[in-house]
Amino acid sequence: MDLLDDPAPGQNTPEYTVSEISGAVKRTLEDEFGRIRVRGEVSRVIRARSGHMYYDIKDDRNQLACTTWKGQVAGLSVIPEEGLEVVVTGRITAYGAQSKYNMNVDEVAVAGQGALMALLEKRKKMLEAEGLFDPARKKPLPYLPEIIGVVTSPTGAVIRDILHRLRDRFPRKVLIWPVAVQGAKCAEEVARAITGFNALSAGGALPRPDLIIVARGGGSVEDLWGFNEEIVARAAAASVIPLISAVGHETDTTLIDYVSDMRAPTPTAAAELAVPVRHELIAWLDGQDARMRQALSQGLTRRGQRLRDVARALPRVETLLDTPRQKLDMAAMRLGPALIAGVQRRKLRLADMSGSLRPGTLRRALETDRRRLRDLAARLEPALARALSAKRDLYATQAKRFRPAVLKQEQERRTKAFAQVVQRLSEAGQRNVATQRRKLDAMERLRLTLGYEATLERGFAVVRSEGAVITGVEAARSAASLELQFVDGRVTVGGRSVLRKPGSKPPEQGTLF
Repeated sequence: MDLLDDPAPGQNTPEYTVSEISGAVKRTLEDEFGRIRVRGEVSRVIRARSGHMYYDIKDDRNQLACTTWKGQVAGLSVIPEEGLEVVVTGRITAYGAQSKYNMNVDEVAVAGQGALMALLEKRKKMLEAEGLFDPARKKPLPYLPEIIGVVTSPTGAVIRDILHRLRDRFPRKVLIWPVAVQGAKCAEEVARAITGFNALSAGGALPRPDLIIVARGGGSVEDLWGFNEEIVARAAAASVIPLISAVGHETDTTLIDYVSDMRAPTPTAAAELAVPVRHELIAWLDGQDARMRQALSQGLTRRGQRLRDVARALPRVETLLDTPRQKLDMAAMRLGPALIAGVQRRKLRLADMSGSLRPGTLRRALETDRRRLRDLAARLEPALARALSAKRDLYATQAKRFRPAVLKQEQERRTKAFAQVVQRLSEAGQRNVATQRRKLDAMERLRLTLGYEATLERGFAVVRSEGAVITGVEAARSAASLELQFVDGRVTVGGRSVLRKPGSKPPEQGTLF
């Protein structure tokens, strides 16, 4: 569209429509500047419900309105925050509906390391004020975790160092949650990994780790910036599972180091903090066993000596029996006269009693006994009648209790109670069998993890000769044939025809198979 329309009669200034002017201004701005980079301080950040982001960058005199559309926000390496000095990259454009111009930003970078450190210090003070750095909230690390979760890149040297160190010290089961360790997606993926490990159930198909290691190798402040994001720090602080941070080298410090339960200077040091040394633990146990045996032997020796000392203070067995023997002899000497005196006393008493047994006295005694017997007989008959009546009532009551209907109800009640007992015993047996089956499955998984077959899947092989494992070159050279075991089978190759000493001339013709 041509902006220079012919002027009206009598005028030498052309007329423009509002849309023409707006379009001309927009094209002029976009053609003149193209893609540019602008440095300034962020202010007035607004995140709309639609997902678009509106903010300003300013210097000491002017400010420039910036817009980042919803589809561009995910690609930003740094999210604009108020007060942050940044360098934005994008295109200048105009919005004719409001006679405004702004910059469409698709890339944001922090303007220098000083601005990054200022932002880091600001976040550090905010989280410290909330109590996330308090040592009292840090959890102790388990002494020997069964499962260790590692949050890191699966392709870097960090995970290999951690696995190698764990294998040397004390092999454990390791769950790896792959994440990006730098860039725009780093913070979100690391926070999601920490939250995901905590969301696992202890008895689920994927077991819950007892310890989490967040690891990354060294790098610049910009490379490690993902671990300074607030979302990562809050996820680490909210972790119920103890967490070790091993980000960067020993001199590198990130926000996750302050909120984690333990900071390791390197990823290898994190593996050393996670598990003890198995050989040292075995040596310590052997030492404790030796100390226990020595203490037991010394205790027995001391008690034996004490027993011998006490025995020397006791009198001899012969002297202990002298006094009882003397008492026995004296009692034997008194026994004969005592028997004679007793017989004499009883004879006198018998003579006295026989003198009192005269005929008249006997008749009076017999008459008295007869009257007493008649009185007892008169009272006995009513008592027997009352006792028989009470027995009849008792038998009648018991007969009512043992009627067929009552017996049937009692039998049903006891049958039901017996069925309930049988059912509880069956359920308890089933639960016990299920528990033992789960333990057996766990031990089988542990056996497969610790077996050498798992190592074969990573490209290793086992070399045997006549059933024995070959571990050295000399043994391999002296073997007539070698058997190589791979993950999917075994092959046999010639020993002397394949292996030769370094520097020797290769054979003219030969084959491995």
